[in-house]
Amino acid sequence: MTLRYLTAGESHGPTLTAILEGMPANLPLCEEDIDRHLARRQQGYGRGGRMKIEQDRVRFLSGVRWGLTLGSPITLSIENRDWANWDKKMSPRAEDRMEGEAVTHPRPGHADLSGVIKYRQDDARNILERSSARETAVRVAVGSLCRRFLSELGIEVMGYVTELGGVKCEEVLEDYRERFARSEASPCRTFDSNAEKRMIAAIDQAKEAGDSLGGVVEVAVLGAPVGLGSHVHWDRRLDGRLAAAVMSIQAFKGVEIGAGFEAARRPGSQVHDEIEYRDGGFSRRSNRAGGLEGGMTNGEAIVVRGAMKPIPTLYQPLQTVDMESKKPFAATVERSDVCAVPAAAVVAEAVVAIEVANALLEKCGGDSIEEVRENLDSFRRHVERF
Repeated sequence: MTLRYLTAGESHGPTLTAILEGMPANLPLCEEDIDRHLARRQQGYGRGGRMKIEQDRVRFLSGVRWGLTLGSPITLSIENRDWANWDKKMSPRAEDRMEGEAVTHPRPGHADLSGVIKYRQDDARNILERSSARETAVRVAVGSLCRRFLSELGIEVMGYVTELGGVKCEEVLEDYRERFARSEASPCRTFDSNAEKRMIAAIDQAKEAGDSLGGVVEVAVLGAPVGLGSHVHWDRRLDGRLAAAVMSIQAFKGVEIGAGFEAARRPGSQVHDEIEYRDGGFSRRSNRAGGLEGGMTNGEAIVVRGAMKPIPTLYQPLQTVDMESKKPFAATVERSDVCAVPAAAVVAEAVVAIEVANALLEKCGGDSIEEVRENLDSFRRHVERF
């Protein structure tokens, strides 16, 4: 049993849609399980005007009946309220074509120019609508469903911001749940109140300058059993799958697990986690590996970080070239955020939850949540006896 999903929809199309296959039957599920995380994605200091228009809500179009999953493919839909203003511009009908609406000034740092060349287009809107980070709304919906599945099995997923606009969290806080709790009350989704003040100031300064800011988000997964993933093939290694999932988020340019790049700067004695046997089980004295060794979970907290670049749509636009005349122009300005790093932490939670849920189903299998739980409990008893 494995999970797989596809998303569809454009930023200003009528809806965003996803189909998720492989979720076991009998998982208790309601719209609120998804909607509360969609709302979290829309929050954060530095968000733009689109968030004032959209109030994202999910609709289940298949796979859920009377509050329980059926084991069949689940279709999730999120309406784009802004579609009312774009029905002609984004119409599928040839007779609605509007002359003079083509976007011909590709934005540096976006998919615009490469996509236009690849797909033989003359209008960058045919690229930017799908490449937009608006797509992450429906990925958060899928990830929230997977998060609900994991919570039934005692596994928690929590994300927060550790750096924004060059301002780093400096407070030492080892408890991941406390980090998450504090971050949920922060407009920058961070646990360090002193850093938060400087982050807000940096966002305000960037907004005044017509600029944008990036940052680093961290996702911690607690309660995952040892043995998810595998060492036997490259595409079964969970660390590689997590890295790919996080890197697939729009504007993400780097991923690290555990100590990450810092491990390359230290001697081995300061990198590898010593093993001990305590209270009837194996554990590590530290967690520099980020909960993953040899492509498998080792029973410690999974810790993944992703680096998000500044959003490339600037209100003081960078220079580009008109695709028709080949003359220099200012880049097209689409409605955008000054900083979306706090929202990106929620997106990172979602994609990590999807990969962990998939690895758990690969390990335990089962067509119903009851069967998955029985199989997981059996494996956990094996671990306790080992």
